[in-house]
Amino acid sequence: MALAIAPAASANGTGGGAATGANGAGASSATATSSPAGASSSSPSASSTSGGAGVGAQPALPFPRPTVPGFTAKIVHGLAYAPTNAPLAVQEAIWAGDRIRLKPYRVGGGHGIWNDSAYDCSGSVSYLLHAAGLLKVSEDSGEFMSWGRGGAGAWMTIYTNPGHAFIEIAGIRLDTSAEGDPHPAPGSGPRWRPLMTSTAGYVARHPVGL
Repeated sequence: MALAIAPAASANGTGGGAATGANGAGASSATATSSPAGASSSSPSASSTSGGAGVGAQPALPFPRPTVPGFTAKIVHGLAYAPTNAPLAVQEAIWAGDRIRLKPYRVGGGHGIWNDSAYDCSGSVSYLLHAAGLLKVSEDSGEFMSWGRGGAGAWMTIYTNPGHAFIEIAGIRLDTSAEGDPHPAPGSGPRWRPLMTSTAGYVARHPVGL
């Protein structure tokens, strides 16, 4: 099954490290504004043992769009702040992760409907990529093994194998697994976490240009 990226006011919390690797806690100047996304719809499609696949449109969910100066995202009380110097697609992916960061885990969640009540790992990754305009149909963890380009990206990297997938984006990670998270947020489902110290056993893929 599948377990699967402005100017400022001050906010403090734990953060991802540099976009190339290091993580840590720290204070950051950040700002949050509110802006709705597009309209939601669902069209169930095939499912599979590694998470299934589906189609749909971006959900209409008003949500803060917090930013932090620089090139590295920050996690502040579980909420991810997108770096102001990141491409818009990267920022949109991070804000999409904020919309689902409190959702529970469910096998097949996020496949067949974008705005779901729960998400599995590949459904979470698919949701972020869809919000960034990089994916039209959700993919399972096995399908992500051949998605995009091989290797790590400059801004986003999907790490995947037949049983699990997660995404690292601008120095932080969205993952349904708490592995490598010293202070995991409560509950199951997708949560923002620090980067993994080891990605052995995973295939690295990234969006073209990112």
